[in-house]
Amino acid sequence: MKKDIHPNYREVVFFDTSSDYKFITKSTIETSESIEWEDGKEYPLYKIEVSSNSHPFYTGKKMILDTAGRVEKFNRRYAKK
Repeated sequence: MKKDIHPNYREVVFFDTSSDYKFITKSTIETSESIEWEDGKEYPLYKIEVSSNSHPFYTGKKMILDTAGRVEKFNRRYAKK
């Protein structure tokens, strides 16, 4: 393999902000934050809005995640008059 052309592949903590769920996996994603994990080591942190712990398909619960007012905008646009 050529040197210095491949991204940094390492363990990263992904934090689901909607359900306060954290999991660790390997990734090449670049982050500016870090967090101390349960094993005492420090890992890069990447915040996400939806994961398998909060997505309605995986949880079986109907949950509306409205981060930018998209639902209200849709209802206003297509509301029956």
